Amino acid sequence: MSEEPDVVLEVCGRRVRAHKAALSDKSDYFRARASREVLRLKGVTYAALRLLLEYVYTGRMRAVGPDNLAEVLSGARVLQMPGALLCAAEAARAQLRLHNCLQLLTLAKKQRLPELREAAYRFMGDHYLQVLRDPAIYGRLSGAERDLILRRRLEAGRPCLLAAEVSDGGCLLHAYHETAQEWRVLTRLPEEANTKGCAMCVLYNYLFLAGGITTTPGAKLSDKVFCYNPLTDTWSQVKPMGQPRSQLKLLALDGYLYAVGGECLFTVERYDPRADRWSPVAPLPKGAFAVAHEATTCNGEIYVSGGSLFYRLLKYDPKRDEWRECPYNSSRRRSADMVAYKSFIYRFDVGASRGEPGQAGGVEVFRYNTVAKHWSQCTSLRPTSNPVQPFRCATLGSTIYCVNRTGMLRFSLSQNGEVEADGGLKGSFDAELYKAPSDTKGVLLPFVLILPEKEKMGEPESPLTL
Repeated sequence: MSEEPDVVLEVCGRRVRAHKAALSDKSDYFRARASREVLRLKGVTYAALRLLLEYVYTGRMRAVGPDNLAEVLSGARVLQMPGALLCAAEAARAQLRLHNCLQLLTLAKKQRLPELREAAYRFMGDHYLQVLRDPAIYGRLSGAERDLILRRRLEAGRPCLLAAEVSDGGCLLHAYHETAQEWRVLTRLPEEANTKGCAMCVLYNYLFLAGGITTTPGAKLSDKVFCYNPLTDTWSQVKPMGQPRSQLKLLALDGYLYAVGGECLFTVERYDPRADRWSPVAPLPKGAFAVAHEATTCNGEIYVSGGSLFYRLLKYDPKRDEWRECPYNSSRRRSADMVAYKSFIYRFDVGASRGEPGQAGGVEVFRYNTVAKHWSQCTSLRPTSNPVQPFRCATLGSTIYCVNRTGMLRFSLSQNGEVEADGGLKGSFDAELYKAPSDTKGVLLPFVLILPEKEKMGEPESPLTL
């Protein structure tokens, strides 16, 4: 403003000169007292007044933070400046960090600022593992708030099919876009990760990568565990496993990770993300199998299959901390993967059966009813030309995606509730072979993550490149 200040504001014996017009434009309090030349203010600190005047003249409050937010908000209410309330809350929201998120949440609830409160909950959800491990934060949240921040995390975007490309020449995460029916590169796996022979799984919408084996300068097993947060697009390391492992199975169950077996290993260990600690649990039965072929979780238990002749199926009960034998299914084909949907386990076997010379290898799907404890054949796919190559599976909704370098099959479970004799949903393969990520050189490990919306991630409309 070019005019000279025409009003004096006095706070705690200190004076500040200002312009009536600017004050009246932002405050009903000052507008009602526009005839006065000196105003003695009560209920406002001098520091808060300086920040409120910055808002009056610039529309910003650069120095508002957790330590002074309460006094600025109090002053804004006394001086009837609703715009300043929003501005101060927005300034504090931009400063949300792990060390102050609980403090700002407490202030937001006390000062009745729903936008800042929701921003604090979302921030805690975006950084859920760090919050979970910090008793100074997580320990002071109510049970309802703990459920809320996890729900915020799991509702932060849309479920998306991803595939980790594991190869010696570089490891990438590809995301599948259903509408465009194409894959786009999302990010690169950490260079320090030993991805050959590693295992991956998802817990709390974090991708965990564990174990593996180095190829240079000599073969060495890894105990490292990496974690990818899709909401912040960052990788970090968590506590290493108690034992280096390769060709292990990694599963998430009831808020824990389980590292099962490995090449010539029967040991099993469990990771507690709240304590950031691995602890041993009951090992696989001696003589079970040198390498666990497939593993999945169903109805609160872990199922692991292996063996070359009978495809033994073992079940782990975390409450009893014990393994039990389940009925086996002696398919003569090579098992590709095993996934669960509701109370059923679906196992996909590939290759020609014995007694089928000259026939291109197809897919046989077997279903295990974990309640009735019996196997049945679900369906089969007979290719007309090239044999189906081994693949890995991931479940998204009621669709099981079977992914390898040559393409992607979709196995859809009935949406109209049609069930078969064993009580399982009727399933069938789509006739179409969908695209695989282009130019892939290694094994593809599919899984499902919840990715944030494009505007949050800054995702371009064209495919991502590195």
